Amino acid sequence: MPYHSLTLTVSDRVATITVNRPEKLNALDDATITELGAAADEVRARADIGGIVLTGAGRAFVAGADISELAGQSPLAARERALRGQEIFRRFETSPKPVVAAVNGFALGGGCELAMACHMRVASEGAKFGQPEVKLGIAPGYGGTQRLPRLVGRGRALQLLLTGETIDAQEAFRIGLVNRVVPAEQLLDAARAMVGQILRNGPLAVALTIDAVDRGLDLSLGEGLAVEAGHFGLLAATADMGEGMRAFLEKRAPAFRGA
Repeated sequence: MPYHSLTLTVSDRVATITVNRPEKLNALDDATITELGAAADEVRARADIGGIVLTGAGRAFVAGADISELAGQSPLAARERALRGQEIFRRFETSPKPVVAAVNGFALGGGCELAMACHMRVASEGAKFGQPEVKLGIAPGYGGTQRLPRLVGRGRALQLLLTGETIDAQEAFRIGLVNRVVPAEQLLDAARAMVGQILRNGPLAVALTIDAVDRGLDLSLGEGLAVEAGHFGLLAATADMGEGMRAFLEKRAPAFRGA
């Protein structure tokens, strides 16, 4: 589909999705949320794409939701908006292809929630993170209350959620919210390199590893281990496993086919 609030480019099997509303600091209005859902579906379906980088245009990653759309919403409309955004963000989170957020500036509210729905986060040195919803008399609606504690722990998450404070990239790295901090001019290259490193591995192994981690977070340890064992068994039936083992023994790079 044609995109108006996003751009999507592909190079060397890495798709770059850019939220492109710089005049609004890439705020997530309903139309942009819809396009993010369509883009998630497209990159998951395309055979020429192995991984995804998600970023923002200008000086923000995503500065939050579009407050003009939230101001007059009814309780029912608010709940439906949250459910819709959550479902679309889950399309990135459950993607069998790795998704890396390249956080180039403000990642606040819905922007922080979008970054957290990605598998990993690389931040520029000037990036800012926060969940300031309580300052507006509302709470996060796109997963902030659930993903933030899973990433940084209950105490640190509650501090950010209840104070609404903004933290810089180094503090986000210190508490485990981001995986890496780099100079702004290196951000996209670093994010693409991270995806590229993953793409050198077996795609089925990558997909099932993502699935095991995602599913296991909601299970007991024993149940999660059972999921892992099942995936381990499934991979033993693949041609990629045979290729990976042969390549290791023959001291060469594997040529995985995703089969």
